[in-house]
Amino acid sequence: MNEKRVRKLNDASPGAGPAVYWMSREMRAHDNWALHFAQALALERKAPLIVTFCLVPWFLEAGSRHYRFMLEGLKQVEEELDRYQISFYLLAGEPEEEIPAFIEQCGSGALVADFDPLKIKRGWKREIGLRIKTAFYEVDAHNIVPCWVASDKQEYGAYTIRGKISKALPEFLTGFPGLQKHRYAWREKAENDYESGLKSTQARSRAPEIRWLKPGERQAIAALKSFLANKLASYSSARNDPVADGQSGLSPYLHFGQLSAQRVALEAGKSRANKASREAFLEELIVRKELSDNFCFYNPDYDSFAGLPEWAKKTLDEHRKDQREYVYSRQEFETAATHDELWNAAQMEMVKKGKMHGYMRMYWGKKILEWSETPQQALETAIYLNDSYELDGRDPNGYAGIAWSIGGVHDRPWQQRPVFGKIRYMNYNGCKRKFNVGKYIENVEKIE
Repeated sequence: MNEKRVRKLNDASPGAGPAVYWMSREMRAHDNWALHFAQALALERKAPLIVTFCLVPWFLEAGSRHYRFMLEGLKQVEEELDRYQISFYLLAGEPEEEIPAFIEQCGSGALVADFDPLKIKRGWKREIGLRIKTAFYEVDAHNIVPCWVASDKQEYGAYTIRGKISKALPEFLTGFPGLQKHRYAWREKAENDYESGLKSTQARSRAPEIRWLKPGERQAIAALKSFLANKLASYSSARNDPVADGQSGLSPYLHFGQLSAQRVALEAGKSRANKASREAFLEELIVRKELSDNFCFYNPDYDSFAGLPEWAKKTLDEHRKDQREYVYSRQEFETAATHDELWNAAQMEMVKKGKMHGYMRMYWGKKILEWSETPQQALETAIYLNDSYELDGRDPNGYAGIAWSIGGVHDRPWQQRPVFGKIRYMNYNGCKRKFNVGKYIENVEKIE
């Protein structure tokens, strides 16, 4: 694998004990550069390889629907790793406590972690780095072009990062090696209890369980094949129509790391679908998704008003006291109790399915700005709802998308208007011109 995917997080050298891969963002057994790197470290030292996942009791508004989707996927990971003689341990507790304790218990010679730009994950790693003396590595197995390679600064928008990513793609968009059967087995098999793990969390059950989408690496690959065969050809024309069912539906799998974006790009590149559809899909999969990681990695305020561009903060401040025709509380937003039947349908699509159509996410976010007392309150409400209900919430794509809708991140100033200032505006009539609003509302009402 390309060593540029790897960063050393301390100065320690690998020891003779087992290599431990702390799986966090990439919950899959195949097409996983972090796992391949950990196996290479172990084989080089003729040592066992152990994979562990630490189930935290609380994580950024995640509810039982998110924990269950994740845990069902991890069961598949354990089953698959067992075929390769690789042990899997499900831990429960705070990572800064559990991971160092596990490292000491098994006498680990090296620790490998997933790259993740979110503050909470980076904080865990900093604390773990202070508590262990084992060699500590981080591998970007999420982005095709590693985040720190694509750019060394926060980018203004897709137009400034697109060329950098395109230039690096030939080096990084390669095939994957196969996972090897590990010939140095760990001395014991873990007894993992997934139901007890779920009960150990503080996840709330405010949203119904997800039935329309099955979790796991096998299901993710099947969903990818179905999309490529049935929807990619019409992607460029259908993706922005909430009635057309033209999107890939892969974002939950990508978010939970049950599917590799690099695998998706490789398979899409082989497709015979028309060039316009392939390019539109790969733009979102690669450029837009990696731009979101760039935003969260280089902007520590990605989830607050302070992280917005200066022009956006200035224009929103200038219109802070503008009269709002409607103002709603967080509870009214959460229960879809606004005057706007289209916005209510979008909110209920998210509550019922755990996924909202991408075009509707933009409208949804901008109306929260329009109907909130302050931009800060709008950001907080949108993040809370997105993280609470979306399967792919708590993700750089979500934070960047909300910051775009409400705060002009990765956008430019537009014509000035009340409340929005120079933030791009969307309205109900614009949606009516773009798609069949009545049909969309009817479809959402039918969701069980």
